[in-house]
Amino acid sequence: MVQKLQIDFGGRPFSIETGRVARQANGAVLVQYGETVVLVTAVTAEKRREGVDFIPLTVNYQEMTYAAGRIPGGFFKREGRPSDRETLISRFIDRPLRPLFPKGFQNEIQLIATVLSADQDNDPAILGMIGASSALSLSEIPFDGPIAGAKVGRIDGEYVLNPTHEELELSDIDLFVAGSENAIIMVEGSAREVKEEEMLEAILFGHQSLKPVIDLQKQLREAVGVRTREFEIQRPAEDLKEKVKAVAQEKLLEAFQIIEKTERRDRLEEILQGTYQALEASDENSQRMIKIVLEETNRKLVRRLILDRKQRIDGRGLAEIRPISCEVGILPRTHGSALFTRGETQVLAVVTFGTSEDEQKINSLSGETYKSFMLHYNFPPFSVGEVSPLRSPSRREIGHGALAERAIQSVLPSSEKFPYTIRIVSEVLESNGSSSMATVCGASLSLMDAGVPIKSPVAGIAMGLIHEDGEVAVLSDILGDEDHFGDMDFKVAGTADGVTAIQMDIKIRGISKEILEKVLHQACEGKLYILGRMAETIPEPRKDLSRHAPRIVTLTVKQEKIRDVIGPGGKNIRSIVDQTGVKVDVEDSGIVKLASPNYEAIEKAIYMIKSLTQEVEVGALYTGKVKRILGFGAIVELYPGTDGLVHISQIAENRIREVSDVLKEGDEVLVKVLDIDSQGRIRLSRKAALKEAKPPTEGTG
Repeated sequence: MVQKLQIDFGGRPFSIETGRVARQANGAVLVQYGETVVLVTAVTAEKRREGVDFIPLTVNYQEMTYAAGRIPGGFFKREGRPSDRETLISRFIDRPLRPLFPKGFQNEIQLIATVLSADQDNDPAILGMIGASSALSLSEIPFDGPIAGAKVGRIDGEYVLNPTHEELELSDIDLFVAGSENAIIMVEGSAREVKEEEMLEAILFGHQSLKPVIDLQKQLREAVGVRTREFEIQRPAEDLKEKVKAVAQEKLLEAFQIIEKTERRDRLEEILQGTYQALEASDENSQRMIKIVLEETNRKLVRRLILDRKQRIDGRGLAEIRPISCEVGILPRTHGSALFTRGETQVLAVVTFGTSEDEQKINSLSGETYKSFMLHYNFPPFSVGEVSPLRSPSRREIGHGALAERAIQSVLPSSEKFPYTIRIVSEVLESNGSSSMATVCGASLSLMDAGVPIKSPVAGIAMGLIHEDGEVAVLSDILGDEDHFGDMDFKVAGTADGVTAIQMDIKIRGISKEILEKVLHQACEGKLYILGRMAETIPEPRKDLSRHAPRIVTLTVKQEKIRDVIGPGGKNIRSIVDQTGVKVDVEDSGIVKLASPNYEAIEKAIYMIKSLTQEVEVGALYTGKVKRILGFGAIVELYPGTDGLVHISQIAENRIREVSDVLKEGDEVLVKVLDIDSQGRIRLSRKAALKEAKPPTEGTG
């Protein structure tokens, strides 16, 4: 039976429909917002996936080009591997859902969100999030929902719900908020140096707007009459918990007094193996259950140390930042580099400059766009002391890179002021928490080292939370274990003046306004401290670029002169490149960009381009070069590509018999433009030029 419910959401019609399509899925909905339509399906496997200690959830978001009335490019003319955008949206649909499944649920779950229609105004990512929650709520899968998501913008101080693409261009906030009826679950977005308290207001505005959508999902579930199904939840037996506690608890407590990560990890592994032996666990299932119990015991120990003793794993205070060191200019041949180390997390950030030809071309549902700033994050296995195959970037690497890119984007100079394509690569060399925020710090330092006139330096910090039985501890600059055992990973990046990027993931049912406020305040204090340490190394961008970096100079020619610069078949532009070695990029607007590490070469290229585009004026004097001697005159080159004729009668004041009596090829000669005929032919006079240039005779006036 088809069921469809509709409400007004941000001033536009929003509906959820079920029962018409994809009826063999456990749950399926068509979500429509304006003329954007997304199909979301939820399916779970009948049998448990053995041997896993995590929720086996897979989320795939896919944008079909037909949704925007387009045919895919490429040889095969069909959709291929997921784009970065699709990967990022898959991640943020996944993250708020994952904590809402029961622990021990081991049946594989697959969520597929397919964009069927896109109207360019309403973001299909919002529909993917809401649709995933709806499909799960209408299925037999155990899910503690529903939840919803929305975008928040701010234009002229007014918050806007689900802004269109055009509205986002005017907005100083681009924020995505996901939550349940009573709590905020996930936050992600960017801002143009917005104050922390204003970001809090934006988050609360977004969360309040979600409630009608959550009510709509509840109504739909009630109308459908969802039948429930019992699933087997794998949990360790109570007697096993007591046995493990007796064998290992005291040893675990001692292990968590070890500050150094590798030593602590090795000790924990010894305790694990010792527990297997003590409890005679030889089969895979028994060992897996013991490992789950030990993991839960570790979690409780770490949390109680923090709540009861205010003691963190590495001995720091709750708001204390790990030791920081910064170095810049460490790679001699790169355009800019920085090494940022915070505790046991270390990032090498490297800047490379290019021209507009190096921009990234992006094909999406909104059409073809170009990116002149890219930040790529690499997380090699050696950074955590592991061995694993090197493959293409993971979802995590793409996500962390995108977050750091958003954090930096708002402080970059305009393309008019700094006409370079900029790529930053972040190599994580060592990791013990918050490598994405270390990337932000390293990227900011490397940009200043490269001489990019950024508006302000940017720093990032990851905040954690322990929330248990009414007790709350907010942690600054969290370790990997504190992230693992804690309730929140809240990343905040920004300048001294405000927030530029934010991302929050939680593992509990949500957090309150008061906790959010405390976290943001403490994050601001940490951010300012980190910025201070960065300023000790390099307080402002260098005045000059690296000697290895290309120099880019722009000039503007009239649009009708573009063809003169290019020449027939590209002859002129090839000549400029061959003679100077300069990279030349001519845009349709008439802007010409010249790139070379050699300033003299650029100046030569500028002269050649100006010569090609200069317009000859009748009556003006020019110094030209004799190009060819004819029987009736001489061809004089005024500038490259522009010649004129000096008739033999116009060479000298007195009559001459041969042109060669006065002029020879290669001579520089002063000439005056007498006329330009309808065919563009230029008539010159040396005689008139000499007469005009001759100083007046003494006594005449």
